[in-house]
Amino acid sequence: MSEVRALWDGPIVDAHHHFWDPQNNPHPWLRPQARIDFRYGDYSALKRRYFPEDYFADAGPHRVVRTVYVETEWEPSDPIGETRFIEQLAARYGVPNAVVAQAWLDHPDACAVLAEQASFACVRSVRHKPGGPLSPGQVGQVRTLMSDERWRRGYAELQGLGLHFDLQTPWWNLPEAERLARDFPGITLILNHTGLPSDRSEHGLRAWHAAMARLAGWPNVRVKISGLGQAGKPWRAEDNAWIVRQTIALFGSERAMFASNFPVDSLCGSFDTIYSGFKHMVADLPRADQQRLFYGNALRLYRCAPCASDPIQPEPVRSEA
Repeated sequence: MSEVRALWDGPIVDAHHHFWDPQNNPHPWLRPQARIDFRYGDYSALKRRYFPEDYFADAGPHRVVRTVYVETEWEPSDPIGETRFIEQLAARYGVPNAVVAQAWLDHPDACAVLAEQASFACVRSVRHKPGGPLSPGQVGQVRTLMSDERWRRGYAELQGLGLHFDLQTPWWNLPEAERLARDFPGITLILNHTGLPSDRSEHGLRAWHAAMARLAGWPNVRVKISGLGQAGKPWRAEDNAWIVRQTIALFGSERAMFASNFPVDSLCGSFDTIYSGFKHMVADLPRADQQRLFYGNALRLYRCAPCASDPIQPEPVRSEA
């Protein structure tokens, strides 16, 4: 008898979200007068405190049981300050259950910062956006930090510390990411936000798909399906379904995971719109695949520690360090 297909109603590990308190903590891009070139356009609505109670109010009926906090471009001269802040928040609220910390890999103190970040019980990965070409037309003229030797020396330190690397870069820079995956097979590289497929033209999507297919060939790469909003447009499942299904087809249900990117993606849609959209997009997949995408992969990859309020019995967590 064939397995019954249904919307996922089980537990969720949100693999990518943020908390912040810009009135009391140093976030240069969230200061009242700050204006950066943001991919979703006007982001002034984000310049407010966003704590676990706000997050769970947004999550509503979706069964988020554990979460992964990702660094928020806190003042770069004090990367450890952010980790201390989020550790205190976790002690108070029970979330987040894993942390992607800030570390500027090309800074002179990168090794010391990485070692200190790794000393926190909650830190599983680090992120340093590598910059580089702002459009496909600039590829070859400008390189990202992924090709900088000093940055790569910092990256090499991750393996000995048992840390992953979260990479946020648009798809046209993925050839450089491929070289990272090739040259450092012992480090798990986690691509954020589905490779940022902002160009939804036929040519743009074809180029995105080709770049993602090449990156997916490296077994030490994972991908977060998130960050699919478009500037000036509401988040709609029909606009994103092909990208989501192609990503799963390329990486397999074993190496992909869903994430909210809240509160950032609240600029494009509600938590319910986004997660209900994800659930409908994969409702025809076997339940085991859905379990991996919504829960199991992020749980294992980030070794999410259970908290007292967790309503489920956790499955065994295997390290992917």
